[in-house]
Amino acid sequence: MKKSRVSCSRLRCASARQAVLGILAGVTALCCVNVRAVTITEDFASDPSLNGWSVFGDTNLFQWDSTNHNLAVTWDSSQTNSYFYHRLNTTLAMNDDFSLEFDLTLQDASAESFGSELAVGFLRFADATSPAFLRTLGTSPNVAEFDYFPPSMIDASVDATLIDSSNNFYFGFNNVTLDPGVSYHIHISHAAGQPGLAGDVFTNGVLYASLTNTFPSAIGDFQLDTIAVSSYQEDGFGDTILAHGSLGNVVVTLPPLARHFGGEFTNDVWQTQFNTYTTAHYALQRSTNLFSWSDATDLVPGTGGSMTLSDTNVIADKAYYRVRAVQP
Repeated sequence: MKKSRVSCSRLRCASARQAVLGILAGVTALCCVNVRAVTITEDFASDPSLNGWSVFGDTNLFQWDSTNHNLAVTWDSSQTNSYFYHRLNTTLAMNDDFSLEFDLTLQDASAESFGSELAVGFLRFADATSPAFLRTLGTSPNVAEFDYFPPSMIDASVDATLIDSSNNFYFGFNNVTLDPGVSYHIHISHAAGQPGLAGDVFTNGVLYASLTNTFPSAIGDFQLDTIAVSSYQEDGFGDTILAHGSLGNVVVTLPPLARHFGGEFTNDVWQTQFNTYTTAHYALQRSTNLFSWSDATDLVPGTGGSMTLSDTNVIADKAYYRVRAVQP
């Protein structure tokens, strides 16, 4: 049976069509990387707590169902903010591609007044666990998630919501109801550079709703480092939700192990900058012919953010560079 896993590949040199990143005194530096994505998958065939998943807040809201291979979830806004979460080991931003898909079946869902949402998606853990973080009041920076608002004083809706670091928000939506007992397949995605999310809902492989209605906003950059099933506390004005359901077949698609390359000569030393994962180690490699490669630096652990590696060796004629990434 499948278990939760993080898959990756060693970075390889791309074709010579890659852009040249630096030229100095006849020395050419070419930096290249493959574009194979990192994925996190969870089918709940085994205990997710052994596969990197944890709970913050009320542990009673999230129960692994070992018989049906899913996660039983209660979204209860009368409780404090609670999350069933998995750290991404990297930080996503506006210039990253990423996506999330999962199966969702509700047993029931009710809301009072203007209602609140059940949510599954990305967040920044330090923000989401702060007492100041109140999703229903809009003091909730760094969020990219799927939301369902059951019918209340307003129509039901399914939303794909993006909130930047300054609490500016965007959402795509469709005013449809998720019926109890129906299995829905949810897919949301972010395209690099775009100030919003795309989203679709399927039933039995057939499109049920595209989230094509939009509320656009002036979205700035954001930081996301965690995937979470989120139960948000109410706003104190009677806008509530109580829902029960199950979640399964989670697939998170993330950028490659190294991405967003830049390079330059500083005091005649070639430096390469790129974004990393905390689960990988990285070395800068050099070649003079694009066939034979050697490490120009030691393997060093990733930070989850940006990293700079420098080749302090003298370049006699020309050099080509790539980054090697391995997971211990």
